[in-house]
Amino acid sequence: MNQAKRAKSRVVRLDAKPEPIAVDTAMTAVIVVDMQNDFGAKGGMFDRAGIDVSMIQRAIGPTAKVLAAARKTGVKVVYLKMGFRPDLSDLGSSDSVNRVRHLRFGVGETIRAPNGRESRILIRDTWNTDIVPELKPQADDVVIYKHRFSGFYETDLDATLKKLGVKYLIVTGCTTSVCVESTVRDALFRDYACVLLADCTAEPIGHGLPGSNREASLLLIQALFGWVSGSDEFIRALEVEPIAAAQEQR
Repeated sequence: MNQAKRAKSRVVRLDAKPEPIAVDTAMTAVIVVDMQNDFGAKGGMFDRAGIDVSMIQRAIGPTAKVLAAARKTGVKVVYLKMGFRPDLSDLGSSDSVNRVRHLRFGVGETIRAPNGRESRILIRDTWNTDIVPELKPQADDVVIYKHRFSGFYETDLDATLKKLGVKYLIVTGCTTSVCVESTVRDALFRDYACVLLADCTAEPIGHGLPGSNREASLLLIQALFGWVSGSDEFIRALEVEPIAAAQEQR
């Protein structure tokens, strides 16, 4: 992370549920969870499995605006990517639920990507695990691979955030009730304050139905795990005058 591009310490008020929250931009990071080709692009794992990815694709536009606003003001951006080693050694033991369920989706299988190149489902450093082009990471962003639903499990995420002095997480990505919620739960256990941007997340299971997994996750997060807001509210908070000046030196 380029230290010169860190946000200046300023406290802004973000409209959210269950109540507004004040965040210090110098202690804030935007987390982008698994917005990669296997989940959000035609030809990726979800699409090949017959899962409708349109709702994930609709979350790309608002997320792109959030990332642009964050980078403009120096707020850190951290990407999480679900991806396994080529030999599947981090997929789990032969009878682990993680291995069995992922193999049903064809994890590790060789495919021909839409760009014509050979690739493999959910394998690191392939087209399948690349971030969707509209949200491509920039040079100063942090990119971390994970091999379980939570971004904190056996990764450097916690150490990275602590090194950067981060307390507040602005969470985006997919899917809402699985990798996003898992990451938010683990963040809560580590005393981070999480704000989920609802229009920047997506959930294909029961999408749009009352009582869906997504609706349940949003309710849980605003009730117990953190806050729920939206892209417009986050961008607006960055654009207005700070409610208080924080110390330049920490």
